[in-house]
Amino acid sequence: MPHRSYLVGLIGSGIGPSLSPALHEREAGRQGLRLVYRPIDIDTLGVPPEAVGDLLRAARDLGFDGLNITHPCKQLVIEHLDALTPQAEALGAVNTVVFEDGRAVGHNTDVTGFAASFARGLPDAPLERVVQLGAGGAGAAVAHATLTLGAERVTVVDALPERAAALAGSLNRAFGEGRAAAAPPERRTELLAQADGIVHATPTGMAAHPGLPLPAELLHSGLWVAEVVYRPLETELLRTARALGCATLDGGGMAAFQAADAFRLFTGREPDAARMLADLTELAGAVGASN
Repeated sequence: MPHRSYLVGLIGSGIGPSLSPALHEREAGRQGLRLVYRPIDIDTLGVPPEAVGDLLRAARDLGFDGLNITHPCKQLVIEHLDALTPQAEALGAVNTVVFEDGRAVGHNTDVTGFAASFARGLPDAPLERVVQLGAGGAGAAVAHATLTLGAERVTVVDALPERAAALAGSLNRAFGEGRAAAAPPERRTELLAQADGIVHATPTGMAAHPGLPLPAELLHSGLWVAEVVYRPLETELLRTARALGCATLDGGGMAAFQAADAFRLFTGREPDAARMLADLTELAGAVGASN
């Protein structure tokens, strides 16, 4: 097999601090591959999110092998693709595009990334009643993953009731009526009193958005708590939940495993996901120390 190099990139807003370039380039280096991962930041370029189609075409013309897509372009990119995997289609969001035989194919590795992380980190967690905070792009992916893992019912709580309702509707279409519901924030007290666990999928807890996404007194030791935020790896929510004796899952696994799945799609080579998770933990820790 001839030795070839790979050129991939990431399109999104404010992506300068992204760990994706380092994760992909480190794993490629260990496998003896030449891979260059380029951030394509719409803020730096001074273009709107709708320019994702032009950027996609330019990358294809320049010989890129694929792209990761992040906020705010995961939905906007879809109309510019030639095909979608069933999962990306059901989700209405794409975070990985592979150029193959002149076609641009959209995938979503956020779903598989969260599912792999959850199965590894909370293997015995009960999944009868799950409350999810947040119905944005990450929320859609993790709700799909949670139902794929066998959750009986996911109740989505979002500050925008119409967004929660839209996500619950799409989940019920994909998984069957009654598997998902939407609820307003004021119902959190009763929902969490009966829940097995919480999936947190809002930006609260990120370095730029510190704090708790819900009142601390709503947490209790009978809950498991899964976090999507991974910068920092230890959010205030996880710290509070651990102190109460909750089983917890940080957001590092989802970030590392979605990158591993994208690496496989870009290169056709099998990544060492555990090694990529160790990289992420090291890189996120270094970032935390420097902030």
